[in-house]
Amino acid sequence: MSELVARSLTLLRAFLLLSAVILAAGAVVLGTVLTGALRDQAVDDAEASLAQYTAAVIGPHLVQGGEIVVGPEATAVIQQDLEQRPHIVNVKVWTADGVLAWTRLAPERIGERYPLGGGLLKAIETGQPDGHLEDLPEAEDAAESLGIDKLLEVYAPIRAEGEVVGAYEIYADAAPLEASIADRRRLIWVATAAVFVLLWALLVLLVRGASRTLRRQTEVVRERSLALAESYRRLEESALEAVETLNATVEAKDPYTAGHSLRVQRIAVAVGEELDLTPKELEALRFGGLFHDIGKIAIPDSILTKPDRLTDDEYDRIKQHSAEGARIVAKLGRLREAVPIIRHHHERWDGRGYPDGLGGDEIPLSAAIVGLADAWDAMTTERPYHRALDLEEAFAEVRDGRGTQFVPQVVDAFFSVVRTRPGELRASDESEDVRAAG
Repeated sequence: MSELVARSLTLLRAFLLLSAVILAAGAVVLGTVLTGALRDQAVDDAEASLAQYTAAVIGPHLVQGGEIVVGPEATAVIQQDLEQRPHIVNVKVWTADGVLAWTRLAPERIGERYPLGGGLLKAIETGQPDGHLEDLPEAEDAAESLGIDKLLEVYAPIRAEGEVVGAYEIYADAAPLEASIADRRRLIWVATAAVFVLLWALLVLLVRGASRTLRRQTEVVRERSLALAESYRRLEESALEAVETLNATVEAKDPYTAGHSLRVQRIAVAVGEELDLTPKELEALRFGGLFHDIGKIAIPDSILTKPDRLTDDEYDRIKQHSAEGARIVAKLGRLREAVPIIRHHHERWDGRGYPDGLGGDEIPLSAAIVGLADAWDAMTTERPYHRALDLEEAFAEVRDGRGTQFVPQVVDAFFSVVRTRPGELRASDESEDVRAAG
């Protein structure tokens, strides 16, 4: 649960970082678009203003009879008006065929014809003003700028009787316009940054709230999980105690089998350790060895304790105890790994066992171990239907059953235990007899 919470919090932090990058990129894009639009609009406004000025103030003194006529009186009026507008650096008047009709600067060029192009041609052909900010890369413009680094250059059409008869070429100092654009650009960037910072701050608050909620919910879930796990543990312990009680009840039915389950468990674990089973497999082996006969709880006492030979029907009834025992323990999660052991501990290597007739490697190894331990204890203890075999007889039975009744590697491991750990096979006071017999 803690790893899941840690991953969730890491994802939230990554989301915050990514959102900051996205918001910053969005702010830059939006700011760039807005400032570009601002600059274009400012230039358009200045262009329209200059075009209106020339048409309203200069135009009436230049156009006569549908033609551009520049005389001394018009020149004087225009010069006087321009002196009152210091931000206008120069005004040129062009005819439609490219003749420079008038200019405030370099008047010696008046009357010369020049090829039409760029904004001048556009204004004459379309009848619409055209303007742009210019860095004055050309020598002519640099000379006419009077030391001004950047100009607003506007071309405006001259109309007479509804026809375009020429155009104005106007140069204005762009410093006031640039200053205005810079102020408004700064305002746009500050406002944009503030909005996006506010959005990110709100996002941070939301993520922090989500993190706190996630932690609280995780803590609640953890506490409930611990409580549930504890309840489940107590339930399993109670169920395990119930199974142990059932197992004890089985052994109590027959005094000849008292202690049988514990002896089978001890022998099976010793053989399992000899075969290097994992801790998990040994745990299953302990339970499987202890509860291998629990299914006999469903067998009538008259059959379990019958001193005479069993009939075929009675023997068939007895053989049901392994499957019945597997069904009982399968309902308890802690014993689930022991189910195959309990079900198959009476299977034989030659396939003649029960309940499923498994043979060879089909038999689970742990089930084969419990099967041998069960058979060994049955051979060496007194039963109503046979006497206890002595050690040599029992060892001979096990050897004879290798590869028929018993799994060969289990038999080999069993005899290894006989040699190294004889106390696991019999009660402690008989250990030396087992060692000597082995």
